[in-house]
Amino acid sequence: MRKQGKLLIFGGAAIVSVAIAWAYVIWWRRNPSACPYCGWRFTLELPRPPWITRGRLREILAPRSGERVLEVGLGTGYYALEAARWIAPDGKLDVLDLQQKMLDHTMRRASDLRIDNIIPTRGEAQALPYPDNTFDCAYIILTLGEIPNQNAALLELHRDLKPSGRLVVGESFPDPHMVTFDSLRSRVEEVGLHFERRLGGKLGYFASFRASG
Repeated sequence: MRKQGKLLIFGGAAIVSVAIAWAYVIWWRRNPSACPYCGWRFTLELPRPPWITRGRLREILAPRSGERVLEVGLGTGYYALEAARWIAPDGKLDVLDLQQKMLDHTMRRASDLRIDNIIPTRGEAQALPYPDNTFDCAYIILTLGEIPNQNAALLELHRDLKPSGRLVVGESFPDPHMVTFDSLRSRVEEVGLHFERRLGGKLGYFASFRASG
């Protein structure tokens, strides 16, 4: 009986823990916000699921040496530190994040790796601090769902792309803010970008769009 009692207590505690976790996920999805640096930065450095790897990003973004590229919501530089190399030596990678600690972390790592073509800027995706027609391509991964006004962010990204510029969006389960592909395509096409291709499926994907030439 004592053993059964312990099992019941353990099982009850596990159910409560799962319920609390799901309640938090639901709350966070309804109240979008950036993943905080303190306490979460280690999770941002974990390997990504196979459908949103760095290699897949490079395949769909198709960056070229000498281009100017923008990453919105860089976190701790998981993608940025590789993307900067793809466009070296003459290309520049602008990285934008709400949190200065994310930018500082990434720039320290870039310095350690002798990567010198990253330009950090603190700012909001809903009001990008760049002139019109600045970038050859841009990407935003696991970040769009954290932005309160996603349409405003997509309009800003479109504004900052050069004619025929490319935008790549990456989403993946189990991110509580994951934007489904159908929802994404509808929103992006509403702001005037045209869908080109997709890598991945329902669990996660990269999707590329292009501005009019």
